[in-house]
Amino acid sequence: MGSRPRFIDDLSSAASDAPGPQSTDLLTHDDDALLDAYSRTVIGALERVQQAVAFIAVERRLPGDASAHGRGVRGGTGSGFLFTPDGYLLTNSHVVHGATHIQVTLADGAKFDADLVGDDPGSDLAVLRIGSPEPLPHVELGESSKLRVGQIAIAVGNPLGLQQTVTTGVVSALGRSLRSNSGRMIYDVIQTDAALNPGNSGGPLINSAGQVIGVNTAIIPGAQAICFATAIDTAKWVIMQIFAHGRVRRAYIGVAGTTTPLSRRVQRYFELGTQSGVRVMEIVKGSPAALGGLRTDDTIVAIDAQPVQDVDALQRTLDASRIDKPVNVTVLRGAQRVELTVTPVEQAG
Repeated sequence: MGSRPRFIDDLSSAASDAPGPQSTDLLTHDDDALLDAYSRTVIGALERVQQAVAFIAVERRLPGDASAHGRGVRGGTGSGFLFTPDGYLLTNSHVVHGATHIQVTLADGAKFDADLVGDDPGSDLAVLRIGSPEPLPHVELGESSKLRVGQIAIAVGNPLGLQQTVTTGVVSALGRSLRSNSGRMIYDVIQTDAALNPGNSGGPLINSAGQVIGVNTAIIPGAQAICFATAIDTAKWVIMQIFAHGRVRRAYIGVAGTTTPLSRRVQRYFELGTQSGVRVMEIVKGSPAALGGLRTDDTIVAIDAQPVQDVDALQRTLDASRIDKPVNVTVLRGAQRVELTVTPVEQAG
């Protein structure tokens, strides 16, 4: 990929106030009769999630101002969405990282101060919490493992402070990897052509049933219709880690890869229990993977005999239990099946 992705928080021209409430009466009965099937699908999906999509405004302390009561600045805006009725929201890490104050505005105009529950730059995800005496509208989380290239994808968010903006497209590709602004790799990324703009960061990418399949994350400046979202299966795992530990601990081996299908002939020849693997695209110099003998273009198919069918599975397999413990990595290298020993370390930061 020739150009680095741009993460779509709105830092330079953040709105000073959150947008106001918007009517949910999208159609009259007569209008409904004129809609085609695609329009009905998009509208139905939107109605299931729009009340749970939030506008997020953050403040950050000015550089060099270390005082406890330092003058804050409007650090940016973004999007997020409620995924539980008791006030937990999901958004991007880069939207809220380092914020001194976070304010959440819901679709009905209600404003809340939010607490940061946990932040994971490795997946560019963060969990927030707002307090409300009443149950709050929330989304249904889907399963990104069941996605197929070409299916409808709908992005909802607040680009440039414009509340409840909807764009549509399709799932363009699955299993992408991209490097975050912090230098970390984000794995199992969904590529979509549903248009994203600054302020969409952290908003939901949904399917035709209104289920969240990804968290909108990045664009490539200058490109058209190439946008990215962190897969919701990754987000579910991150949420559970944050709930359990307040952060995500990961074992690190130092590879960047992409999910790649395996032909039936390859599956039969090597007696594999998976239809795909992770092709190694990049190896960090001096990393456990480099020391263990992995090479670019190797295809990882198992760790400790546990099948690795995609990048998300590789990330989940390399959990905290494997830190500083040798693991057996099975790779396909040309016409050979190679067994390597790699000792993961804890991922920094």
